[in-house]
Amino acid sequence: MERLKGLILSGGTGTRLRPITYTSAKQLVPVANKPVLYYGIEALAAAGIDEIGIIISPETGGEIRKAAGDGDRFGVSITYIEQEAPLGLAHAVLTGEPFLGESPFVMYLGDNLLRDGVTELVSTFRSEEPDALILLTPVNDPENYGVAELDGSNRVARLVEKPQNPSSNLALVGVYMFTPSVFDAARAIEPSGRGELEITDAIQHLVDGGQRVDPHIVHGWWKDTGQVQDMLEANHLILDDLEERIDGELIDSRVEGRVVVEPGARLERATVRGPAIIGADAVLQDAYIGPYTAIGPSVRIESAEVEYSIVLEGSSIRDLEGRIEASLVGKNVAISHSPAMPRAYRFVVGDNAEIEIL
Repeated sequence: MERLKGLILSGGTGTRLRPITYTSAKQLVPVANKPVLYYGIEALAAAGIDEIGIIISPETGGEIRKAAGDGDRFGVSITYIEQEAPLGLAHAVLTGEPFLGESPFVMYLGDNLLRDGVTELVSTFRSEEPDALILLTPVNDPENYGVAELDGSNRVARLVEKPQNPSSNLALVGVYMFTPSVFDAARAIEPSGRGELEITDAIQHLVDGGQRVDPHIVHGWWKDTGQVQDMLEANHLILDDLEERIDGELIDSRVEGRVVVEPGARLERATVRGPAIIGADAVLQDAYIGPYTAIGPSVRIESAEVEYSIVLEGSSIRDLEGRIEASLVGKNVAISHSPAMPRAYRFVVGDNAEIEIL
């Protein structure tokens, strides 16, 4: 098989993650203090794919270019490809065709996370040489996903988008492997009712044309980080694999369990219960940080408690008598509180906000 390329889809407007995505591309929102997009690039690099095209939108493309650069830090070469409008995944494939050429390729949705990466998938695709290979995972609510039905030979027989009465619980994960035959399939289909060229229709066209589409069942976790609760759950899952590392300064402070304290961070009279990560140059004073929390770089937390949350770079949380939990706090947000009865707080706050709780 020819050398594989990678195609990462990082367009879209991220409406389900607002207000965070009013000021940031959804693929750049950090999970465990690293942008979601980086996990996808690293997964492709680990599988030996060093030529990657990233589909970007006119609205957020500049931000993604600036964040990921030319790919050198990941050991890959990145080419940016602008898609004029979010007209479907199959349309994105056609938009990437000049970059992909005759190469087989991995298509990876930029807001997805796979615990075990794509190395095994790529190896299977190389050795088995199907026309396409799709990732599937069992789910409890298949009516909310594209679902695959398999035939007696364990090949993909039919794909149904969000079926009302699913005959299978195998949902499509946001990673696909294709040969160039997918381009003709994408050109042959018509837009769906929502005006998009659906990748499920293109794959079905391959199946109907007698081409071989193989399934690959994912047994590790997979997350689509399109909504706030998904982000928090992904943060939880990644922090579960954290290895303890203390590079910052601890003054009269206690760290319990698997905790990372990045260089330049300072903890004074603070308690951190892992798994948790404290970003570079963060300051915690008289604070409690509970499990499954990611505190971003240069965050300042004084006389406050935060648990099962993501707090992004440059934010400050001060003088809260209650505890912040299950929250996603954007960049450069200031949250403060004047004395009142203790309570628990839950926030989804976009960047550059200021909240004073009276």
